[in-house]
Amino acid sequence: MSQMLPPPPRYIPPLGPPKLSRRQQVLAQWRRLDLTPLEKEGGIRAKPASALLPAVLCDLRIDRRRGEAEIVKVWNSVLDPNLVAHAQPTGLHKGTLFVTVDSSPWLSEIVRYRRKEILSRLQHSFGRDLISKISFRVG
Repeated sequence: MSQMLPPPPRYIPPLGPPKLSRRQQVLAQWRRLDLTPLEKEGGIRAKPASALLPAVLCDLRIDRRRGEAEIVKVWNSVLDPNLVAHAQPTGLHKGTLFVTVDSSPWLSEIVRYRRKEILSRLQHSFGRDLISKISFRVG
């Protein structure tokens, strides 16, 4: 029977710039060079997570997605359940709320009879700045 040996340890390089040899240190002193900027430049440029997080959240458009999720919650709670079963908000762009309706008859019903009611209820909840008009489409 052969015993399994553990794998040899991997080489892990040291952090930061390489150390200057004694020869390099003497030459730097003789030439009257200040190597600290080069040593700092060669180091790891680590940043705290608190400095990176706002940019990442901005790239992911978290505020916009949170607002859209809030619109869906209010849509489901404020409007008639029959209407909610056939129409759902799908996006918000420059004050226009886009709503997808599941069939043409419901689209006709909503556009003719319920558009103003829906818009006024949503504007009451979110304000006229966020939602200025609604666009319905079959999807």
